[in-house]
Amino acid sequence: DTNKCICFVCVCVCVCFGGAVGLCFYLGTTFAAAMYILGAIEIFLKYLIPQAAIFHPADIHAGSGAMLNNMRVYGTICLTLMAVVVFVGVKYVNKFASLFLACVIISIVSIYAGAIKSIFHPPEFPICMLGNRTLVRDLFDVCGKTVVVGNDTVPSQLWKNFCSSENSSSAHCDEYFLQNNVTEIQSIPGLASGIIKENMWGDYMDKGQILEKASLSSVDVHGSMETFGFYVSADIATSFTLLVGIFFPSATGIMAGSNRSGDLRDAQKSIPIGTILAITTTSLVYFSSVVLFGACIEGVVLRDKFGDAVSKNLVVGTLSWPSPWVIVIGSFFSTVGAGLQSLTGAPRLLQAIAKDNIIPFLRVFGHGKANGEPTWALLLTGLIAELGILIASLDMVAPILSMFFLMCYLFVNLACAVQTLLRTPNWRPRFRYYHWALSFLGMSMCLALMFISSWYYAIVAMGIAGMIYKYIEYQGAEKEWGDGIRGLSLSAARYALLRLEAGPPHTKNWRPQLLVLLKLDEDLHVKYPRMLTFASQLKAGKGLTIVGSVIQGNFLECYGETQASEQAIKNMMEIERVKGFCQVVVASKVREGIAQLIQSCGLGGMKHNTVVMGWPYGWRQSEDPRAWKSFINTVRCTTAAHLALMVPKNVSFYPSNHERFSDGYIDVWWIVHDGGMLMLLPFLLKQHKVWRKCKMRIFTVAQMDDNSIQMKKDLATFLYQLRLEAEVEVVEMHDSDISAYTYERTLMMEQRSQMLKQMRLSSAERDREVQQYSLVKCLFCTYTVADQQMGSLYSDEEEETIEVLPEKTQMTWTNEKIEAERRNRSNAPENFRELISIKPDQSNVRRMHTAVKLNEVIVNKSHDARLVLLNMPGPPRNPEGDENYMEFLEVLTEGLERVLLVRGGGREVITIYS
Repeated sequence: DTNKCICFVCVCVCVCFGGAVGLCFYLGTTFAAAMYILGAIEIFLKYLIPQAAIFHPADIHAGSGAMLNNMRVYGTICLTLMAVVVFVGVKYVNKFASLFLACVIISIVSIYAGAIKSIFHPPEFPICMLGNRTLVRDLFDVCGKTVVVGNDTVPSQLWKNFCSSENSSSAHCDEYFLQNNVTEIQSIPGLASGIIKENMWGDYMDKGQILEKASLSSVDVHGSMETFGFYVSADIATSFTLLVGIFFPSATGIMAGSNRSGDLRDAQKSIPIGTILAITTTSLVYFSSVVLFGACIEGVVLRDKFGDAVSKNLVVGTLSWPSPWVIVIGSFFSTVGAGLQSLTGAPRLLQAIAKDNIIPFLRVFGHGKANGEPTWALLLTGLIAELGILIASLDMVAPILSMFFLMCYLFVNLACAVQTLLRTPNWRPRFRYYHWALSFLGMSMCLALMFISSWYYAIVAMGIAGMIYKYIEYQGAEKEWGDGIRGLSLSAARYALLRLEAGPPHTKNWRPQLLVLLKLDEDLHVKYPRMLTFASQLKAGKGLTIVGSVIQGNFLECYGETQASEQAIKNMMEIERVKGFCQVVVASKVREGIAQLIQSCGLGGMKHNTVVMGWPYGWRQSEDPRAWKSFINTVRCTTAAHLALMVPKNVSFYPSNHERFSDGYIDVWWIVHDGGMLMLLPFLLKQHKVWRKCKMRIFTVAQMDDNSIQMKKDLATFLYQLRLEAEVEVVEMHDSDISAYTYERTLMMEQRSQMLKQMRLSSAERDREVQQYSLVKCLFCTYTVADQQMGSLYSDEEEETIEVLPEKTQMTWTNEKIEAERRNRSNAPENFRELISIKPDQSNVRRMHTAVKLNEVIVNKSHDARLVLLNMPGPPRNPEGDENYMEFLEVLTEGLERVLLVRGGGREVITIYS
């Protein structure tokens, strides 16, 4: 690849930047070809063969339009011929390169020779001035108002141009012509004339302004507009910014060595040396030329763009020695050669970018002829260059390519500086005399020059580069060069994490940072995708979201399964538009894995503060207690870690991201103050388009001795201070007798608990005996299939150790042991009678009564709500009541379609000052 040297440094920072900068460099080189061709055609039509013009101006006032049309026609022909030469073979271009270089060297030498000669014998190129105004020299023969023919004084051609008749009557002449004298001065006074004092300062002009010499006296009167075409005037408005944009392309050839890096034997050594020598040589030539021109040539001639004051001669050519034709011919061949070089280099640059496959739609331009010549890339380059040819004006094309080259140089400097500051291991430049501050200075200068030369072109160029960058980023291109932006991101992330470590976030900055615990099925697919849907609706892409899952087993054996699980979760996160991270852990017990996730997820100050987990569905029907025991254990872990907890129940009925609620309510049942999280969650949900049109209602419960009216007023005031819009309702709960239904529910709960405890006890005893003597396996075939099946995410696959056995256990199987087992089986009816005779505990009855009555009120008020948020009561301190706790939660949420149980983390999460 011959054209990737400039883009390679940028690609080391980021593939997207490298592709964008590479295309900018390609477009700049392509427009440079158009500019060089237009320059060659301008020299051809203005100074070599003016008679070749196809279009001619109707009068002297309309010359620019015809000239632009001529340049379009001849420019298209020249572009076609050059493209054919490049298509035939680059070897022919290389053969002419020496000739073109010789023309450039001879032209430069002739300028210096002419400047030295002007000290002793300045060239004769007089210019004619009317007053202090410069006249177009080829519109008259004699610089005077009258001429002597024989013995008679007759009006000159100049007189005829400014007067309507040939007689000497002054009544029909231009007023300015009559009031001012005609003088003739030398266009090149010479190096020893001291003219540099007048040319030292700038003199920017407006379009159509006549070139005037300030040191000449004149009578300031208005002339006729009909005579405007006889004066030399500015064809465009000039300014420092415009001239910078026009002049800058002359410096882009310095990087020619980088363009042809593939042809160098040792590019790493040759490019730095060659580029520095090119910069030094070019700078010396340009600076010395500017000084010589200002010291030798008259100011009005320097501002004469097409040499109208010196009989259509090239202004620089008038200074050269031995003849102006040296500069004219040299300039023509050098511009043709530069155009050929650009048409040769640009297709190869495009071909290299296409072969890298970082921009998919350019892939076709990576193909070419059998010898590797970029045929399709040459065709596209020719079409883009034709756009520049159709613009036709050099002054408009030059700023365009300046933008693209400046954009390229800007990112090259930025890439070098970033790589140096990050101290990337793969950044090992051979050039020793370098400092990152120089790169930042160069980057700043490039950015400043872009806006100085043309701010609107700069915005367009940056927009094009930005669109290319986003397109490559969207396509997800990855190459073997690596990505330096990743190193920059890591440094920024490290700095931000260290800042977050300073202390906990303020209440006004609090938002739920989620740890979502997911369950996977046997095929490692997410079993409840709506958990991720709910997380995406709650977060809306803001804050931290970590999706975790646990695989039971040994890490050394389950590594592949872990990778597959992570990929499945990431795919589902992308589908549900969840922006966050995924973490899958392997543990011997699922319960231990969940505890690990709760403790270790996140980094530094970027940690979760809220856990989202699913409800253990079907826990009543299963004889296995592991599901709900792991659920309660997770609740206890979040409480111990001071984390908030959210449990979406009936999550399958939650809306997808594509649904829209056009009306409805989000009901908040504020039973216990939990730091305001119940009020914050509906507000966050309403930011998402699914819940946006839902209204918020807040219910609170009052006892008989509470002042309901005052409670409602206080709560409304509190919501107003929080700037939350919600309807407030206070629900009064009357004391009532415990109903038979409540008593029956409590009794059923305790009977079931006692029965399962006995079943688990006998099952544990049998297990221990089976481990010692396999010959009695047939005696205990009453195991249920559920004991061997895969449990939920929140259940352990190991059997719980229930410590209700005697301290001493006889492990020897004897006849007495068998008889005792038979007696236990014969006593089964008596155990059943004991279950029937159980009387429920009064504290359980009271709790069940509260749950039943509160559920009745919630169902009555919120049966049509889109979502119901409830305070989640904490688990009992005594683990023996865990099963009753699950039953209370079931009773509390019975009959509700979508329920979100919320438990605060022990701190305020909303404030009136947020």
